Amino acid sequence: MKKLTLMACCALLAFACKEKAEKKTAEEAAPVAEAKVNNESSDWTMLFNGSTFDGWKEYMKDGVSDNWKIEDEALVFYPPENREKGEIFDLVTEKEYTDFVLSLDWKISEGGNSGVFWGVNENVKQGKPYATGPEVQVLDDERHPDAKNGESHQSGALYDMVAPSEKVVNPAGEWNTMVITINHKEEKGSVELNGTKVVDFPLANEAWKEMVSKSKFANWEHFGKYATGRLGLQDHGNQVAFRNIKIKEL
Repeated sequence: MKKLTLMACCALLAFACKEKAEKKTAEEAAPVAEAKVNNESSDWTMLFNGSTFDGWKEYMKDGVSDNWKIEDEALVFYPPENREKGEIFDLVTEKEYTDFVLSLDWKISEGGNSGVFWGVNENVKQGKPYATGPEVQVLDDERHPDAKNGESHQSGALYDMVAPSEKVVNPAGEWNTMVITINHKEEKGSVELNGTKVVDFPLANEAWKEMVSKSKFANWEHFGKYATGRLGLQDHGNQVAFRNIKIKEL
């Protein structure tokens, strides 16, 4: 009887030691996992802090006009009632970028049109950012007439070149999350809309040149020629809002 009791005690002691060791291993692993998450988060840089225009300016200008407001931690564009001929208020980053993942939320007004640019070059002094920077479309697909000009003009498209593979855009007045990846080293780019990858395209190679040659930009001297450039938010004459703008450089 005493022998059985001794054996039972030994078994309980062994089980307790094993449980303690497993708990210790889990506790040691937890900080490592947490550090990994923190490191991944630190790869992102916020481009808009929700309260100021720091890091932004209007295209070919030094500051930001009153047409752009900050409301509920979002950049909101209100088109002017009286606009001088040729006057634009596109917003661009002060810093230039080459390879990156850009994530942002956008909300378009009813019947509205806007876009997000990359590779915008101010040095060649073109009239508008889209003369140099390719655009990912922001649109009210249901109401804006440009949506009827082909699927490559609809929300999430690489404008006039690659149509979205799926219709995943939310209606006007609702927020959409868009992620744009530009990777010249791998010669490819992509667009993700509301969690679904809807566009893949070649970049900085012969396939890119061929794609551009079949678009409205075929004879535009400076279009898509600059690997490094500013990011831009388009003034297309309609109210539009952007928030949660962040970038991860590759």
